[in-house]
Amino acid sequence: MAKDRKIDMVILGLLSHDDLTGYDIKKQIDGSIRFFWKGSFGSIYPALAELEKQGSVRRLKGNDSGGREKIIYSITGQGKEILRAWVRDEKASNDLKYETLMKLFFGGVESKETALRNIEVFEEQIKADLKVLQVYKANIEKALDEEDHVYFYLTILFGIETYEAYLKWCNKARKVLA
Repeated sequence: MAKDRKIDMVILGLLSHDDLTGYDIKKQIDGSIRFFWKGSFGSIYPALAELEKQGSVRRLKGNDSGGREKIIYSITGQGKEILRAWVRDEKASNDLKYETLMKLFFGGVESKETALRNIEVFEEQIKADLKVLQVYKANIEKALDEEDHVYFYLTILFGIETYEAYLKWCNKARKVLA
């Protein structure tokens, strides 16, 4: 398994909780982990095919409510061991990529008003995401007796504190540009 294909670990991690279709995996990525990881159908389905070929996942057949056959994926013992080994590995890539910051870095080619608007748009998105994270936090606090939920909770706390820091930065950036 290619060490740089983190989508494999995302898929194995999600499958370690539930058997899922490719579509379900995409929904889970877009719903719960989108705050720190992205995944497209164009990366999910090839990764599933490769994981199946390597024996880390297996296909199960099921039917949807319309009677159509759908492909459900399940993690194998080998896949669980690969996931556990990855979690134990102390190396981690924590890349930060924000297009808003890149636009600000090169902002000298435009007006301060453009920079301020970019900050405003960034702030609006952060505020919206922060509200979602706060709802997640409130919901998961009710189920912290389940071990996995403690780990979900820690990532939510990280997101909330990070997004609060982003909002603080937005205020400072506006003052600098004023």
